[in-house]
Amino acid sequence: MDTPVSASDVPTPPASTTPVPTNTSHKKRKHAALANIAASSPAPSDVETPGAPTVDNVVISTRHVDLATRPRLTISRHPAFVPLHPGSEYYNTEPLCNNRLNFRYYAAGLSSSGSILPFRTIESAPTTYRVSWEDRSPFVKVTQDGLGLRGDKGFRSARCNAPVREGKWYMEIKIEHGGGERPEGSKRREGSHVRLGWARREAPLNGPAGLDGYSYAYRDKTGEKVHLSRPRAYGRPFASGDVVGMYISLPPRRKPNPKDKHDPAHIKRERIAIEFKGQEYWESLEYSQAKEMIALMEANNRSKAAESLPLPPSTKKSATVKNLPSTSRGTRGAAPEPAPLRPLPTLGPDAHIAFFVNGTPQGIAFQDLFDYLPLRTPGGKAQEKNRRAKEGLREHKVNHFDDGTLGYYPFISLFNEARVRINPGPDFEFPPPPDVDAILSTMDAPDGDVKPPAPDAPRTWRPMCERYPEYIAEQWDLDEREEAEARAAQQVCPCSTLL
Repeated sequence: MDTPVSASDVPTPPASTTPVPTNTSHKKRKHAALANIAASSPAPSDVETPGAPTVDNVVISTRHVDLATRPRLTISRHPAFVPLHPGSEYYNTEPLCNNRLNFRYYAAGLSSSGSILPFRTIESAPTTYRVSWEDRSPFVKVTQDGLGLRGDKGFRSARCNAPVREGKWYMEIKIEHGGGERPEGSKRREGSHVRLGWARREAPLNGPAGLDGYSYAYRDKTGEKVHLSRPRAYGRPFASGDVVGMYISLPPRRKPNPKDKHDPAHIKRERIAIEFKGQEYWESLEYSQAKEMIALMEANNRSKAAESLPLPPSTKKSATVKNLPSTSRGTRGAAPEPAPLRPLPTLGPDAHIAFFVNGTPQGIAFQDLFDYLPLRTPGGKAQEKNRRAKEGLREHKVNHFDDGTLGYYPFISLFNEARVRINPGPDFEFPPPPDVDAILSTMDAPDGDVKPPAPDAPRTWRPMCERYPEYIAEQWDLDEREEAEARAAQQVCPCSTLL
């Protein structure tokens, strides 16, 4: 019987003495994976600070690595906490695989003895709802409980460690330093600022919430809401000492169509186990920003630019598209027509976001949110066969389906040493009403139609602290499903082996 051990019980093994170049090309990594030898990850290491030491990410080959000699962890040994200065409550997390440059990481560990698949999902300490160690900019510093965050210069962001996929959820953020207040002793021209909101996985961490179509934000400076970089009047400004309540409501998750194999609602994971400084990680391609969302952002930028420019003078001699001279000489050699843009589905009017300031609701900020599933991408059998032949058995594959981690994450953006404290519940400084939607509906209703909710109405929302154990259970269920599928495949073809 295998006895699990925690990270604290196992000393960190020394780094490998075999040099592996960290800038190995995508092609070299593919060949190494096919040959069952260690290859460096195409993703960079844990830090983005100039001059920081380079660290290797190595693909784990189960044919050439004796897994029996590796510790069986239930909790990741990473990260270690390095204080910003002696006595500081804020830390850098090292070593760590940060999600950046199109790659995503989360902790992996050895499966139990007798499993077909050698690795499984494990947790990182503390095993509670908090900021994600991996899914944040390295410039966002943290407290050891994962609830305190401190920014650096420039807007940098962090996501929490579990998404919302359906239901009604609430949490609080205490603003410890923000609202334009200048840090003590700071020589910077601007003060500290905070943006709070909800974001999908595709939202970049090196910019503020509300930057593009993948996130929705509430800004401290003016109380405006921001989406696609467009600020709109919304609520009251907030500053140091204020408590901002974050509420999201999503409809029940859509079930996949069993007759449609291209339905992106099907759950499928594409990931490879790597070793990073003595700790196993899952590495996968991050979902890329869709060209349709990029086009939406570009159209929004053009619209903003047009609004800021004076109207051009009218002239009867101006050319139009119809009377512009043609320079083409037929269709031979012409560039192919670009693929038509796919529609951007939404989650419907029941999907909305609202904020509270010190217990006072500010109303619905955003409604009819974009769907978090990837856009439909059908592929032919011939294309899939050619792609597999080209990429290789162990090479990363673009995932056109839900991998079980999609949804809306709390998204916190900090500027110029701003500081906040996360409170996922269950005890809130300003508990919201039992039925938040009923309160929000009265704010939008005409004066004569206001019907206050009953004081003894049952609670319709859940604190975000309840989401983490639920989410981890979902990941473990997916591990078991993949194990069962692998076992069934081995029974059909006993000669098959796993790399």
